Amino acid sequence: MSDFGAPPVIPTQLQQYNSYVVDPQWQRKFSIIWAAGIGLAVLVSIPHVARALKTRRLLRGLITGVLEDTKTRGYTPVGSANVEPRSSRRPFSAIWETLWSATLWSLPGLELGMGQSALLFVFLIVIAAYLILLIACITMHVPLITNPNRAGFLALAQFPIVFLFATKNSILSLLLGPGNGYEKLNYIHRWAGRGMFIGATVHGALWINNHIVFGLPIIGQQKETSGVAAYGVLCVLVLTSFRPIRRLFYQSFFIIHVLGYVAFFVTICYHTIYASPWIFPPLAFYGFDILLRMFRYRIKDATLVHVDNNMTLIHVHDCDDGWVAGQHVRLRVFFSGRIFESHPLTIVNAPSSNSCLPGGTMTLAARAIGDWSRHLNQYALAEQERNHEKDEQPGVPVQVMIDGPYGGSSVDLGDYESVLLVAGGSGITFTLGMLDDIVARCIKLGRPNGEKTRRIEFAWCVRSYGAIHWFAPMLMDIATAVADTSLDLHISVYVTCLCNPENVPPIPNMDVTVCPRPSVTTLLRDLVTPPPPKSLEFDEGAHEISASSRLKWVGLGGGVGVCAAGPESLTRAAHNAVARVSLTRGVELGGIALHTELFAI
Repeated sequence: MSDFGAPPVIPTQLQQYNSYVVDPQWQRKFSIIWAAGIGLAVLVSIPHVARALKTRRLLRGLITGVLEDTKTRGYTPVGSANVEPRSSRRPFSAIWETLWSATLWSLPGLELGMGQSALLFVFLIVIAAYLILLIACITMHVPLITNPNRAGFLALAQFPIVFLFATKNSILSLLLGPGNGYEKLNYIHRWAGRGMFIGATVHGALWINNHIVFGLPIIGQQKETSGVAAYGVLCVLVLTSFRPIRRLFYQSFFIIHVLGYVAFFVTICYHTIYASPWIFPPLAFYGFDILLRMFRYRIKDATLVHVDNNMTLIHVHDCDDGWVAGQHVRLRVFFSGRIFESHPLTIVNAPSSNSCLPGGTMTLAARAIGDWSRHLNQYALAEQERNHEKDEQPGVPVQVMIDGPYGGSSVDLGDYESVLLVAGGSGITFTLGMLDDIVARCIKLGRPNGEKTRRIEFAWCVRSYGAIHWFAPMLMDIATAVADTSLDLHISVYVTCLCNPENVPPIPNMDVTVCPRPSVTTLLRDLVTPPPPKSLEFDEGAHEISASSRLKWVGLGGGVGVCAAGPESLTRAAHNAVARVSLTRGVELGGIALHTELFAI
């Protein structure tokens, strides 16, 4: 056999582009880069996770969910009520928190999700980086106009990230530490879904254009028909996920989302054999979520209490452990045929072992502002009136299903000498749980983890005096526990409507003021400003009293922990307030840490 030499080399410009070889390589590049970004975030979170492990906040309730603590029932740990906190200065934390505060500036009107619009800079960077990475991987070194397969391959490559950030029980929330639950990370799920839509749109539009140019039928063959069907399902998923539709028709949105993704999986697998490998990671993430939920589902006896026409309290019995203050559960109440609706409700109290409040119950609060909560309030009222006619116990016995807990605070208030808790309306359900927890740790348990907290300003903005009665018994118990101890607590209630002032309950160390909602910046500056000398103090008839005059001054450098919960305007104001004060006085104060919770329908 004669030797004809080496085969000829085809010039690069004449080589045919093989998308089925090259494009999967870009899928892998895209996946490696976003996975590396998540790895970097996890690496940065290691100190936060380590502190949460040390204080046993990280894994509490992760597997077991909410449960009954039979070991410590009826037992109160012995601790000195007057353990003095050790003075501390936080130079390194102060520098880090001051630098981080530059990212807290917020602008109104940007829809990033549940409270994420408050962290404008950080989340814009994350979203911009993600979209730039996606577009670069779609367009680099590819004849996209004539062969738009790359865009389709990149749309498939986003399946894992869409589901990783969609599930309520995500391993990522555990790795990032407390305060990084699904409600904080879900915005990445939405934007990854939109990124998938971008890839699918580019892929489909260019293929349709090619079919038109070459006179080929768009519908007819299985590949084309299944592709159009898959894209139609994706369009429905994206269009129904916008915030106005989610808010107005959440139950319909949820059903469409679940059924839509099943249909999308089926049609996309008919469309291309390259889709199947990208289906397995989402199924694994979703399977892990379902498995963990099965371990944590609880059906419990509960009592509904109709406080007034705006508030219903739900006392869930035999639940006194398995969560940390500030977490929430998804609740189903078996009443009036509404058993298929679950709603997130914040746990108002801390677990019994860490609480100042009596009883082994978990208390939830549902403000009557939505369809479900209004029906629940009306049902509780009707049943209470019927029971009253029969001289039965107050409250309405029901059965509930609990899923959770989820979420929680990213800030451990015990690390800070001064604490500011600000709530608007039903946002008090979050701040009250945080107050109950930190007071119990400092007073009831004798500062077991070296809690440094010395002074707490608790501010609540409500529309009417009557709203104070929603949680007056709890505030009374906590304020009484603090009296004559090493902890200094002051409660400020700001009422925006002058009506029924005689309804104010007598709670120790509580001031009630009729005024518009106060500035969070003013509240924070008052807390960290030394009190004036006695000779310069305000007149007796002065309208406003600063926090520095109501609380004992403990000096600077011990840090300030801030938690704010309520409507978006309040959480946005809290971010801007912390950013403003921290940039000017952060290092001097020992750093200012912030956690916010958005309460909205």
